[in-house]
Amino acid sequence: MIELGANQPANDLIKDVTEADFMTEVVEASQTVPVIVDFWAPWCGPCKTLGPQLEAAVQRAKGAVRMAKVNVDENQMIAGQLRVQSIPTVYAFWQGQPIDGFQGAVPQSEIDAFVERVAKSAGGDPSGGLDDALDAAEEMLDQGAASDAAQTFAAILEEDPKSARAFAGMARAHIAMGDADQAEAILNGAPAEIAKAPEIEAAHAQLALSRQAADAGPVNDLRAAVEADPDDHQARFDLAQALHANGDAEGAVEHLLELFRRDREWNDGAAKKQLFTIFEALKPSDPVVQSGRRRLSSMIFA
Repeated sequence: MIELGANQPANDLIKDVTEADFMTEVVEASQTVPVIVDFWAPWCGPCKTLGPQLEAAVQRAKGAVRMAKVNVDENQMIAGQLRVQSIPTVYAFWQGQPIDGFQGAVPQSEIDAFVERVAKSAGGDPSGGLDDALDAAEEMLDQGAASDAAQTFAAILEEDPKSARAFAGMARAHIAMGDADQAEAILNGAPAEIAKAPEIEAAHAQLALSRQAADAGPVNDLRAAVEADPDDHQARFDLAQALHANGDAEGAVEHLLELFRRDREWNDGAAKKQLFTIFEALKPSDPVVQSGRRRLSSMIFA
């Protein structure tokens, strides 16, 4: 893994390169860290869009890659040698050889994926070590230190404003602190390109369940109502909500599956919808999810 300073100045990461120093700044420099070369020209409209986006992605990689900007009008020999036929053209060099590239303006998500791919090809860490910080914040949240976790997730978002894990984690931290409105605002503020990420969807599901918990009735009274009339579907549904609100996800799933078995169309398929909400809120590896999905599938396709 390449270890470069996290606070390395941008002018060390991004340089204007000419034919005179291309060998030093690209070929030789790429022996130790990948160098992304942006071939551009002042008259090229798409270059004016791609260039700043690429520079931003390189800076977010925090030293895992570097960038060289080559004006093709002033450096036609290099452009010719590398068969640059249209601009913008982007090549990535590693250990003196081009290993990846693309032509034309592309969405920011593709640029980010390209930079990450190039960094990983050399064993670099384009997240700047943020995965460790995310893991630490998740552990704080699991241990009940929601406020500390929220602060850590917020700090991570300052470094990586498009981290789905950090957005979802900060929202879950506020849910744990009883501030559902703030959690909702955080999730609604997530960038469009990560709004449908699994972590964000899971946090939305947890938010929905937390709001339901505020209206959940007393478990003992609801359990008594169900025992008195097993076909009281509303009481069974309310009991499932109350059980989940009290931390009994397994019990909630059991009653929702039973409700689905008795009347899958009740209240416009409410049991199935609630089951999916619980499944989304839990980790996919959770035994409650795995067992519940398997049993629900067997009922649906029976």
